[in-house]
Amino acid sequence: MASVIPVEEIQDEIQCPICLKYLTDPVSVQCGHNFCRVCITQYCETWAEADYGPVCCPNCRALIQRGTLRPNWQLANIVNKIKQMELKPGKEKLCETQNKTLDLLCEEDGETLCVACERSPEHGAHTMILMEEAAQKYKEKIQAHLETLREEREKLLGFKVTGEGKSRKYLIQTQTERQKIVSEFQQLQQFLQKQEQVLLATLENLEKEIVILHLHNVTKLSEKISCFSNQISELEGKHQKPASEFLQDFRSTLSRCKKGKSQQPVEISPELEKRLGDFSQKIIAVTEILRKFKVNVTLDPDTAHPVLVLSEDQKSVRWGDTRQDLPDNPKRFDTELCVLGCEGFTSGRHFWEVEVGNEGHWAVGVARECVRRKGGIRRNPEGGIWAVGQCGGQFKALTSMETPLPLSWVPKRIQVFLDYEQGQVTFFDVDKEAMIFTFPPASFTGERIYPWLWVWGSQLRIFQKYRENSYWEP
Repeated sequence: MASVIPVEEIQDEIQCPICLKYLTDPVSVQCGHNFCRVCITQYCETWAEADYGPVCCPNCRALIQRGTLRPNWQLANIVNKIKQMELKPGKEKLCETQNKTLDLLCEEDGETLCVACERSPEHGAHTMILMEEAAQKYKEKIQAHLETLREEREKLLGFKVTGEGKSRKYLIQTQTERQKIVSEFQQLQQFLQKQEQVLLATLENLEKEIVILHLHNVTKLSEKISCFSNQISELEGKHQKPASEFLQDFRSTLSRCKKGKSQQPVEISPELEKRLGDFSQKIIAVTEILRKFKVNVTLDPDTAHPVLVLSEDQKSVRWGDTRQDLPDNPKRFDTELCVLGCEGFTSGRHFWEVEVGNEGHWAVGVARECVRRKGGIRRNPEGGIWAVGQCGGQFKALTSMETPLPLSWVPKRIQVFLDYEQGQVTFFDVDKEAMIFTFPPASFTGERIYPWLWVWGSQLRIFQKYRENSYWEP
């Protein structure tokens, strides 16, 4: 089989050892080696600037004396002629067997051959094509593939640009929604804190006035009691005396007894009593507003896994040691350690708080009414659940591919926020007043959404839940 070798013998002689390209304006040094004038000049200048000592040839390290570069016109002519022949390094090939030009291509073997090798037994029955024709033929095929690849690349670039645009749009939208949620909660919290401070300050002032009035009354009563005690002692002593002594000054004694009569002191002034009444009415009004604003969330025992134990008030759930003998109704989870809230939501904005523990595994969030009750379930939006939780010592959001939440603290009370119309489920740390995670918007499409808890080796307690009301104006 014929093979080829590169024609390098001549090329080595016409390449500059410094730039490894064809010699340009070649010059010779004393040792006989040739270089491009520019290359060797820059080499000598660099050597001198670095103060390496006498300049040496890059090839053989022989000394190069200053001003000894000699133009090599003959070599320059050879280089020019080779350039005209387009003898490029590594391109020109000769047949290794016949040392002849490779003019043909064997289509069966994909090898380039000379005319002599074409007649060899190895290739005698094969189809031969002139190299130029073969090159043109396969260039056209490659060109077709190139066009296809370029089109596919353009499509992918378009997808990438479109995807990046949509991602930016969605990220801006989620950031805007995040800011709205945080702002609304801050306003609500500020309003409640302000109302609490005002009411407590008013109550404290009333308490102080009541205490002052009470102390004033006690002082007056103490003085009166002391006066009466003295009179009693005096009368008791007078009463024991003989008639002759008793009748002396008895009129003045009786007069003093009449003056000693007193009236019951006023325990509270009418003005203070009115203020207390007004304050009570204000508390009743605030209580009515908060009653409209909050709704109790209780856990549904009919949905709880038999291993889970609910408290009597149905506000807390813990993982039990044994499986309870409970009816296997259609609503009950029989495999996953879950429980739902009694009340579901089909509209509005709602949030409630759950106290979580550091031990065991747990998750809190919401679930669709159609969430699977029998057998294993997927604890993610595809399975109808939006939640965050702790499992294996790691805090995470239960997304399609679980998202680790590398918080620098461990939440103790988590607030679950549900905006039904927007399909938004967000989680906050109550103590830190910080958002933990928000899920991408979902479509609940009229389906009822329930509070959802998952417990293994732990305990959770649910607090109040609040919801938006048109009567509430912070």
